[in-house]
Amino acid sequence: MPHHIKPNQNSNILIDVTPESAGWHYLRFKVVSLKAGESYREQTGGDEVALVPLTGQGSVTAGGEQFALSRGGVFREMPHVLYAPPGTEISVEAAGDFEFALGGAPAEGRYPVRLFRPQEMKAEIRGGGAARRQVNHILAYPLPAERLILFDVYVPGGMWSGYPPHCHDGYAGSPYLEEVYYYRITPEAGYAIHRNYRRDNDFDELFTVRDGDLVLVTQGFHPVAAPPGANVYFLNYLAGELLDEARGTPPYDDPDWGWMKDDWEGKAMALPVVGR
Repeated sequence: MPHHIKPNQNSNILIDVTPESAGWHYLRFKVVSLKAGESYREQTGGDEVALVPLTGQGSVTAGGEQFALSRGGVFREMPHVLYAPPGTEISVEAAGDFEFALGGAPAEGRYPVRLFRPQEMKAEIRGGGAARRQVNHILAYPLPAERLILFDVYVPGGMWSGYPPHCHDGYAGSPYLEEVYYYRITPEAGYAIHRNYRRDNDFDELFTVRDGDLVLVTQGFHPVAAPPGANVYFLNYLAGELLDEARGTPPYDDPDWGWMKDDWEGKAMALPVVGR
């Protein structure tokens, strides 16, 4: 599977990533788009699963409980996140056009079905200078799950995210976590630049991503840039070797750029540089 994935507009399942297709061990992820009256069903099997509404509204049943989920859009409001343990059937009935993300990872079933509400979620402004962005911890420690970690991230035009670049692939003792970036971008002509790279070998990927695209982070550091005029949102699902409260373990910063946490202006030169 390529690491930059375009949505399949000929199917209700726009994006579909499995451990087998991605070539990794833990994380699966999909984006489903339903028209009013359409339905979708999925068995969680041996995985814990989190459902994140992206836009629209629908009724979701999990473990015999029914939940009405809606979202005006990713740029308009925070989501409710529905968590389901292994061995659960998830049933979705679209009340109107309804688009949602669904992802999971292997789990033992320590936590019950639960609806996480926006008021339970930490929201923070990270970074500074040209690396200022908003990160919403929509299912991250201390919110309980076994392996899953979820973030909503907002990058204004002209800003960078994931900066200083960080990794979580086992390099330099970092925890091993698999990750997807699902992008929504406005305006329609907007785009983002996503890079995956390693310091210790020649692995280096650079993608121009559009609205609705997905990028797999299979290894390496992974910064994102939003060009001026393009506002970028991405939804992160992560899963790997970290369990329960260890999901709060931080990643490893690229030592070439970690100093920027003490100088978010990045030693920027002043203009004009030369000339009158």
